[in-house]
Amino acid sequence: MGRGKIEIKRIENANNRVVTFSKRRNGLVKKAKEITVLCDAKVALIIFASNGKMTDYCCPSMDLGAMLDQYQKLSGKKLWDAKHENLSIEIDRIKKENDSLQLELRHLKGEDIQSLNLKNLMAVEHAIEHGLDKVRDRQEEVVMSKRRNEKMMAEEHRQLIFQLQQQEMAIASNARGMMMRGDHDGQFGYRVQPIQPNLQEKIMSLVID
Repeated sequence: MGRGKIEIKRIENANNRVVTFSKRRNGLVKKAKEITVLCDAKVALIIFASNGKMTDYCCPSMDLGAMLDQYQKLSGKKLWDAKHENLSIEIDRIKKENDSLQLELRHLKGEDIQSLNLKNLMAVEHAIEHGLDKVRDRQEEVVMSKRRNEKMMAEEHRQLIFQLQQQEMAIASNARGMMMRGDHDGQFGYRVQPIQPNLQEKIMSLVID
């Protein structure tokens, strides 16, 4: 006994509706795959469930973007506005430019140069020489900067040594003056504490620190 036909209208029961959707969706995807293989057809399928979940299928011989572009061209329907078309063109241009730069970088590394002619090889050689000149200039700049810094540090060190010597001389002169005043006061009966022998060494160590 064959299966009876059902009326094509919205299924009111939510559970039945979900089950029917799942079965028919799977059947559509299966049929799309079969017609792709059997008939060598280019097939794209996009299904959105009522909850927004998407199911899609596209034949292996063409990606969905190319399929939509072909549909737009053959049907005459505009899928993209001018803004999106310009954006797509700009993306393609940047991609081609990036591919070209990647190829040029490989050439500069000495890779994939077998296919280059003499003119292109000379251009690569010129680019490498120009790059080497830039590297040498930067290297010389770094070396000169290092030498200037070393010279400044040496001058600063010399100034510090000079200041230390001046302080040592001033301390020694003050110590001698104190000793001379002590001898003079001793003649008149004043008692002056003698300078400790290691006082100057302590003062010097403080100055040096």
